[in-house]
Amino acid sequence: MAVDEAARRALYNKLEEQLGPEPASTLMASLPPVPHTEFATRRDLEVLEHRLLAAMRQEINAQTRLLFFSMIGTLFTAVSLAFAAARLA
Repeated sequence: MAVDEAARRALYNKLEEQLGPEPASTLMASLPPVPHTEFATRRDLEVLEHRLLAAMRQEINAQTRLLFFSMIGTLFTAVSLAFAAARLA
């Protein structure tokens, strides 16, 4: 059952009759504005955590691989230039 604004207002009115305006306002402020079916559970958060960590690992691995091969290319270029400079001298 979806809780709409009219149902929340009816609940507030009943609470106000029984408890008074200040306690009714305090209680309504502590209730979530969405139905309990829309809350994230601990399991939902764990699944999200695993998905985020897996995506992060994949990105770090790709970045590390790119950096490694870039450094190898740079090293070969530097060594080639050093040999060429040595032959010219």
